Amino acid sequence: MSDSETAMPPVVSRGEWLAAHEKQLEREKAHTRVQDALNAERRRHPMYRIDKDYVFDGSDGKTSLLDLFDGRRQLILYHFMFGPNAEEGCDGCSMVVDNMCHPAHLHARDINLVLVSRAPLAKIEPFKQRMGWSLPWYSSFDNDFSFDFGLGHKTPRPDECQDGEMFGMSVFLRDDDGNIYRTYFTQHRGVEYLGSSFSYFDIAPYGRQEDWEDSPGGWPKGPRYSWWRHHDRYEASLT
Repeated sequence: MSDSETAMPPVVSRGEWLAAHEKQLEREKAHTRVQDALNAERRRHPMYRIDKDYVFDGSDGKTSLLDLFDGRRQLILYHFMFGPNAEEGCDGCSMVVDNMCHPAHLHARDINLVLVSRAPLAKIEPFKQRMGWSLPWYSSFDNDFSFDFGLGHKTPRPDECQDGEMFGMSVFLRDDDGNIYRTYFTQHRGVEYLGSSFSYFDIAPYGRQEDWEDSPGGWPKGPRYSWWRHHDRYEASLT
């Protein structure tokens, strides 16, 4: 093979391929079982209360952190890198959002999904339109949200990428009295595997809410597959 050629996997017979496939599949199934156990641990992860009132700027005006739940019990919030001095959002964060699932499936499990950035809304809105996204996107420009969560800097850093902002995924749960708790956070490569509805269910406090899951007592549960719908038929199933 010359230096200019692109390398390829070895070529084998169909029988050899099947043997290799079965061996690989066995390892992947073991990985799935380990992942299920990790998800069960995550559903038992402690949480802490958010005691500070944050007011964000959204397309409908000023809104609170509680409002970001949009009446749902669980909130998944992506800290999108878009610095106040930047003219467009982070390209890596944009890839993350391009891969986010249809929100109707999350709504059916009582989860809301939103984006938050430090950039002012006047910069967020045209970029959101350019990207063709419809997910709710809020600005934390006038509050300490990004600073308090360790993902932004009060001192401007215009020489750094996105003003030195960082990305990550926070998960919150609210109770019947409107108290908000942070249950989970991941960033860096932990964000890479998020995007499908199932991946979001697995980081949410209540999981997929199916009866096969290992969840604490009192967690909402129902038969596997029974709640699945086309994304335009969830409302009809409720009426």
